[in-house]
Amino acid sequence: MANSEDHARKGCGPKLSNAPTIVVMVGLPARGKTYIAKKLTRYFNWVGLNTKVFNVGQYRRETVHFTSHDFFRADNEEAMKIRKQCAMEALKDVCKWLKGDGMIAVYDATNTTRSRRNAILDFAEEHCFRVFFIESICDDPGVVEQNVAEVKVNGPDYRDVEPDEAMHDFNKRISHYKDTYEAIDPVLDEELSYIKVVDVGRRFQVNRVADHIQSRIVYYLMNIHVAPRSIYLCRHGESDMNIKGRIGGDSSLSPNGEQFSIKLAEFIEGQDINDLKVWTSELKRTSQTAEHIKAPVESWKALNEISAGVCEGMTYAEIQENFSDEFALRDQDKYHYRYPMGESYHDLVTRLEPVIMELERSENVLVICHQAVMRCILAYYFNETSDSLPYIRCPLHTVVKLTPVAYGCKVESYPLGVQAVDTHRPKPEAPSSQCDLNGFSSPTQCEVSDYDTVDVKSS
Repeated sequence: MANSEDHARKGCGPKLSNAPTIVVMVGLPARGKTYIAKKLTRYFNWVGLNTKVFNVGQYRRETVHFTSHDFFRADNEEAMKIRKQCAMEALKDVCKWLKGDGMIAVYDATNTTRSRRNAILDFAEEHCFRVFFIESICDDPGVVEQNVAEVKVNGPDYRDVEPDEAMHDFNKRISHYKDTYEAIDPVLDEELSYIKVVDVGRRFQVNRVADHIQSRIVYYLMNIHVAPRSIYLCRHGESDMNIKGRIGGDSSLSPNGEQFSIKLAEFIEGQDINDLKVWTSELKRTSQTAEHIKAPVESWKALNEISAGVCEGMTYAEIQENFSDEFALRDQDKYHYRYPMGESYHDLVTRLEPVIMELERSENVLVICHQAVMRCILAYYFNETSDSLPYIRCPLHTVVKLTPVAYGCKVESYPLGVQAVDTHRPKPEAPSSQCDLNGFSSPTQCEVSDYDTVDVKSS
């Protein structure tokens, strides 16, 4: 088997800067690898880089019924053959993905031996893919125990097993991996591109970042954290322009909007949130909505509503009359359509990337923003496609609370009972497959009543 230095010298010649990438997870079980894989995939899909997770454990579950930790012993020859077969099947699917529409494949497995990682490198060289390793290292017994209890014991391998028995078995599984674990070594593996995430982001080691995708991986991972927190999202209160059916502009709140600003402050006070920060756009209607809240307020230009360019201040009827071709083009591809001298939803996602990074870094935040902006933020957390993003229903005078959990987030919707106009414009000529959550739509959940809580799983 070739060593790490050999892989840097042979193969496809100089790699293109936009070569497809395999992101390879490395680490013992219960170290947050799947958590990182899912979050990273959601982020890359949100910014427009087609990304998919290939979880080798899922291939194993589809091949053989798991019975106990003995399956993971290094001296269990029959089991090792099955595990290697599953790893190769996953790699074959990685290849199909990256030679099709995919740009990034996240190969989610333990990959704890150097021989396994070299096999992946050989495979990548054969197909001219780049490889970036993410090794998650955690020696904090409290974090590991919590991860085992919350995620692994409740997972598919232990569905019909008592919790104490499952905990015991899974800890034995971890010990089998420890027996053969070879961490990425700064000397032996000096030619590899990798990041080591130590103790859930307390420390990082980064080596040989080769291109913009790898750079973005490092940037993203150095911003996420797992501390408990909640993110509150709402639009500004109803504005004078909302009443007139006009888009954009910088109008003040209507009487209903002013009432909502009071109700919002009462709602936030009732939530008893520690160290809350409030973010608004630079437009009047968001700062006016925040004025009664007893918390620090920060305005962001990045949170300003999507620019409608020459159509600012118009009604949709006026746009259709004056710019009929533009009106039709926007209905055909609302995500990519850019208003003349304005922005598209795709532009808005790019503008909001620093906001998402700061949300990942922060703890409890209330974001008071605008319809298009709120759609983009929710699309990030709900892993929405670009097709559905522009049609997420975000009604006025409703607060959405997001609480990140292991592999997704929990969502609660709070209509505050203040009347407002409906500014939602549904997708034309196609019935919506989305369901309403008190007026808030997402295709990932249905039949949820006021103040109910549901889990939103990452796909």
